[in-house]
Amino acid sequence: MKPLTLGVVPARGGSKGLPGKNTLSLAGVPLVVHAVRALEMATRVDRVVVSTDDPHIAAVAKQWGGDVPFRRPADLAADDTPMGPVLRHALDQVERAEAREYDLLVLCDPTSPGRQPEEIDRAVELLWAAPEFVGAIAVSEPMFQPAWVGVREVEGALVRYDEAGRGVTRRQDSEGRFLRINGSFYVWRTEFIRKLEGSWFDSGRHLGVEISELHAFSVDDQLEFDMIQCLVDGGLLSLPWLHDGGKA
Repeated sequence: MKPLTLGVVPARGGSKGLPGKNTLSLAGVPLVVHAVRALEMATRVDRVVVSTDDPHIAAVAKQWGGDVPFRRPADLAADDTPMGPVLRHALDQVERAEAREYDLLVLCDPTSPGRQPEEIDRAVELLWAAPEFVGAIAVSEPMFQPAWVGVREVEGALVRYDEAGRGVTRRQDSEGRFLRINGSFYVWRTEFIRKLEGSWFDSGRHLGVEISELHAFSVDDQLEFDMIQCLVDGGLLSLPWLHDGGKA
């Protein structure tokens, strides 16, 4: 049985690191719309909604054909608001309007525009086939090995950040691969979302879905935005929804 899957794009107003970042134009398309397009092109996602408290973000998303069926309340749009209640609000709003329950929820932040639709589909399929896990999370291998290069300062002197690097003299001799949670997408069972209050990582077992580090680029400041714009302009990062001018 195919799961019923809801895609949610959380796009809060009031960004401080890069003001107005959710509607900044990357390759002619607002960041929030990149997230919408990736979810719309994923064949395993049945509906995509934008959750925002900001009238301008809502207007931009709608202008580009995004579905903004509700407004996120202000008490779910603070700097320190955890993601659990935000996703639960979106899920409740959609399920109440449609009078049906979803099986899975996919979270795609606007600040990670490099994700690919087929990666989202793979995560949905992997999670649905593994009932012992509550979520499937995008991970990638960075271009450095933290056990080899990670350090911190103690009384002005550098010491190893991770004791696993002790005695290692070459990067390639470090034991094990290091993967990072890159924030490109998260897939959860809705039964998990309905109960989530604190840290999702500490609340259940999760699958890792590895994607290319190139696809895992995120935007939190102007430099990162300029860098990903260069990757797209230079043809190093392909965004399939741009092939028809940004239309789904």
